[in-house]
Amino acid sequence: MYFASDNASGAAPQVMAALARANEGYDKSYGNDAIMDRVRAKIRAIFEAPEAAVYLVVNGTTANSLALSIGCPPWGSVFCHQDAHINVDECNAPEFFTNGAKLIGIAGDHGKIAPQALAQAIATTGQGGVHGAQRAMLSLTNVTEAGTVYTPAEVHALTSLAHADGQICHMDGARFANAIVATRATPAEMTWKSGIDVLSFGGTKNGLMGVEAVVIFDPAKAWEFELRRKRSGHLISKHRFLSAQMEAYLDDDLWLQLATVANAAAKRLSNGIAAHPGARLTHPTEANIVFASWPRAGHDRVKMAGAAYYFWPFDPSPSGPAEEPLSARLVTSWCTTTAEVDGFLSALNA
Repeated sequence: MYFASDNASGAAPQVMAALARANEGYDKSYGNDAIMDRVRAKIRAIFEAPEAAVYLVVNGTTANSLALSIGCPPWGSVFCHQDAHINVDECNAPEFFTNGAKLIGIAGDHGKIAPQALAQAIATTGQGGVHGAQRAMLSLTNVTEAGTVYTPAEVHALTSLAHADGQICHMDGARFANAIVATRATPAEMTWKSGIDVLSFGGTKNGLMGVEAVVIFDPAKAWEFELRRKRSGHLISKHRFLSAQMEAYLDDDLWLQLATVANAAAKRLSNGIAAHPGARLTHPTEANIVFASWPRAGHDRVKMAGAAYYFWPFDPSPSGPAEEPLSARLVTSWCTTTAEVDGFLSALNA
């Protein structure tokens, strides 16, 4: 009953098999491998973007930071939700990779930015001329840090405001597959057709050992990305082992199959928790993350039964009234089983 993070799950068997195949013989290094040629073609087809530039890196922080660095100068600003991963969980890496750009957090219910809030932020930023940060980018997280999902229409409403102001639009898609499954949108509808210029396309949270793609829909930015990737130490020599993972991920829509399992498990878990006396959902469950609150006694029972998850947003005091509500975050993954979910709910309701 492991619900601490989808980062904690293993790699899918298809991915491990692909790595073993890639280990045979020889192939070119630094992204010139034959597997990467197929990956590039596959991603372009999936996103209906034949000119898109496609690159692989080993983790989400690198993908986000390099993606932002090609759109935001050191004197620029990046608008994002105040709880966005780039703002609170990446140790200032976006600021480092952009050589000092400023992240401007915008408040919003359930992890989402409202158009009126973005419009207000645009109107009040950069008014000091040379004395202030210059508006440069918008970054949206999908799935959000609250487990909610932007629809293509919601993405378009925000990117339209940003583009009208001359900004470049980025999407942090660490759980992009879960967002696609949740909305049933096509990858193209969720990205460039809705105004996204560059995407961090995640895989590590959804069954890969450690690979994220950066998809740049404006190929004019490709060479700069390549230089920044090399300069930052993220051009991998034995690149074929990244390519092999991503190829397996994309083949036969494995990425969507894995996300479907995770989303379904979260919905089952969410419904079961919501039905428990004294429980409530603190954010809507729209993908593979459940935010909920229930009495301390129930937490004690599931913890004793071996459940792993995080209290959220902070650890409570170690003791207190049995009826005291405590909030938590639970994340399901591609390998979460119905037995794990039902075991958790059985212990909760014992």
